[in-house]
Amino acid sequence: MPHQPTRRAVLATLGGLAGGTALTACTGYTVRTGAAQSDGPTAAPSGSPVAPATPSTTVTAATGPVVVPGGPIRVVALGTPELDSAMTLGITPVGATRSPLDHGFPDYWPASRLAGIADVGETGAPDPALVRATEPQVVLGSQARDGARYEALRRIAPTVLSRTAGPPWKDNFQLHAQTLGRQEQAAAVVREYGRHTTRAAQVIRDVGAGGRRISVLRFVEGTPPGIRTYGRQSFIGSVIADVQLGRPDAQNIDQDELELPADQLARADADLILYATYGDPGRAGTTAVLQSPAWLALGAVKAHRAFPVDDQLWFQGVGYTGANLIIAELQRFLGG
Repeated sequence: MPHQPTRRAVLATLGGLAGGTALTACTGYTVRTGAAQSDGPTAAPSGSPVAPATPSTTVTAATGPVVVPGGPIRVVALGTPELDSAMTLGITPVGATRSPLDHGFPDYWPASRLAGIADVGETGAPDPALVRATEPQVVLGSQARDGARYEALRRIAPTVLSRTAGPPWKDNFQLHAQTLGRQEQAAAVVREYGRHTTRAAQVIRDVGAGGRRISVLRFVEGTPPGIRTYGRQSFIGSVIADVQLGRPDAQNIDQDELELPADQLARADADLILYATYGDPGRAGTTAVLQSPAWLALGAVKAHRAFPVDDQLWFQGVGYTGANLIIAELQRFLGG
């Protein structure tokens, strides 16, 4: 059977393990992480010249030009996409927000890396006092979620907002890399992702699963609870496309996310169904739907090809590390 990459192996390949200096054998590049995250000047011995500070730079954010310090390492991430970017680029943020219905940060990252990150409030509603307490050099967020708080945030530290947090994730990663002065590392990450998608697509074809249609569903706690599906413009849709897999007709559209009425569940059928729950399964409707005749009548369910996945990874892990881990899991589900 072809090799199935584990989550730990993928994280290692991306330089995601705390204290790592990362991989040369598999990737040919180095990304400093964890304890090695600081690239700033260190104190010089008495009488020695002090290394000059890295000059500041100007980045073009959704709000316009923003001057940021050179090589910042004290970073606050106001969402999971920004967290993924910083961590992927070898910087563990000093602070981050968490999704309102989650108890902590995305657990596809090793606990040892997450342990040092201060909770600065819920995503979409960061607490300015908690952000200020981390003494950030730069704040990363998105205009869609944080635009209303931009003026308050920029008084704490230079604040770089992308337009949205989801679909243009590859462009947002480049903005984050420029802000953090990590363009070289970003180029290596992008190259490795290209190699990974090419290898994965070939493995999937080799096991006879090429072109399989993948349906993705997310049960979301709210009022009322809802079922969401995701089109080609979504993060998860783009990752599936990158490994050359298909989608059911209802999801093979140029949209990000859309609601799926419970009485139209048949439109979610495909060769493989992957579903996650955000919040409590009872309140999100997961429990009721999975016990319903409509669900049990789906072809993928009857063929035992419907599987739960981790919501924090598949629907919140918007970034290159999240994408690489999702691809590894797709291979496992498809037998590759």
